[in-house]
Amino acid sequence: MNLIDMISLSAADTEKTGAELAKMILEDDLPHFVALYGDLGVGKTAFIRGFSSYAAPNANVKSPTFTLVNEYKGAKIPVFHFDMYRIEDEDSLYSIGFYDYLDRGICVTEWTENIEFALPDEYIRVTITKNDMENTESRKIFIELVGDN
Repeated sequence: MNLIDMISLSAADTEKTGAELAKMILEDDLPHFVALYGDLGVGKTAFIRGFSSYAAPNANVKSPTFTLVNEYKGAKIPVFHFDMYRIEDEDSLYSIGFYDYLDRGICVTEWTENIEFALPDEYIRVTITKNDMENTESRKIFIELVGDN
């Protein structure tokens, strides 16, 4: 089921869309797993910055490239921000404690392509792509609900 299909013309637009999704998750009965897809530099971290601005307003969001996971404490529920770029197999997921996080808050993953074997039955898929060769800031953001819902 499609949740959002829009064009972002700036990082601020991308952040606003992230905040909109966080609000939907916290106010509706939506899965607490968000899988981000997109090439390097498309705005995944900006999206999470916006997401956290609503779900964990005091968070200092940065890409967890070297730590693999950052926790942002929210008023209602924590947000766990994963970078799966260096994850190669299920053993790697176990070593970072990935499965222990799934029921403790909202999990948001970057480079989800590397862990498709570990995705929950229901999740929210966010695909961000560059869509305009002349406007380097323009992005297409497509958000859908995946699973049996």
